[in-house]
Amino acid sequence: MRNIAKIMLGAASAIALAAGAASAQEDGWCSDQTIRVFSGGPAGGAFNSIIDRGALQAAADTGANVEIVYSEWDFDKMVTQFREAISQRPDGIAMMGHPGDDALMPLAAEAEAAGIPVMYMNVDVPEIRARFGSGYVGATLYAQGQALGAETLRLAGDNIGPGDKAVVMSRWESENRAQRELGLVDALEAAGIEVIKLQEAEGASADQMLQLPVLTSTLLSNPDVKLIGYPGGPWLSAAPVFMGAVGKEAGEIIGVGFDLGQGVMTAFESGHVLVTSDQQPYQQGYLPVLSLCQQLVYQLGPLNVDTGAGFVTVDNYQDVAPLAEAGLR
Repeated sequence: MRNIAKIMLGAASAIALAAGAASAQEDGWCSDQTIRVFSGGPAGGAFNSIIDRGALQAAADTGANVEIVYSEWDFDKMVTQFREAISQRPDGIAMMGHPGDDALMPLAAEAEAAGIPVMYMNVDVPEIRARFGSGYVGATLYAQGQALGAETLRLAGDNIGPGDKAVVMSRWESENRAQRELGLVDALEAAGIEVIKLQEAEGASADQMLQLPVLTSTLLSNPDVKLIGYPGGPWLSAAPVFMGAVGKEAGEIIGVGFDLGQGVMTAFESGHVLVTSDQQPYQQGYLPVLSLCQQLVYQLGPLNVDTGAGFVTVDNYQDVAPLAEAGLR
């Protein structure tokens, strides 16, 4: 009888758990959770507004209370805001990895001690994730850059080759953030191309026109540059302005880079961009919120998703232009 009672109790517990799970899967199953999401850039920014749409759609689908934080692509500001977020005790945090492992490690330890799960997005922090088991949603940056280099060389054909010059821009001081541009540099240099690694001007991540003086000076000093690697969608969008400033017609200098957006579609149409590597920021907004909800409500492990899915080129950009116009790509 005692064994039968145990079996009956176990069955009743399983039924109760199943009923609870079914209830949790109804609309608003994550409604008791507050998720702080770092958008990265400024409010309304061309790239991070796509992240925002993904995060807000996840909020609508799960019922989570999503709070979006804007950082103007200022790494120091991200660190300060991360510290503030931990002190305010949201249930989960979706954090940009741009400041890097060293800057974020002490705060990651604080979040762990406070019982706040953190998902990282857009820029990986492998040392933090190895220590705390956190998840990551974003491209595998170095591999993404190398792949862009290979695709660029394939599409450009005889228009660039050994002995030619290229400019690649990045935040070179940030080892984590610069990985994808470093991959592009390595791929170009392996093909015999001389690469000028141009540092982003202070504040230019949010306002690309701040880069205009130094880029103009570099191109005037190196009139034989045949290619520019841009570090993001807003930069590709600005390519027509940059080329106009140095008197270059569309196609005289090949433009390649990362990310999409409505402005990038315009640059494709005008002939200033050959190829871009799409890292699908909509997923980088949506999936961290979903994963944090699953961790908090269902006790599931964190997601690790490579969103660097492929290329948009001068030959296929029109296929995704309507989605870019809608702010989804």
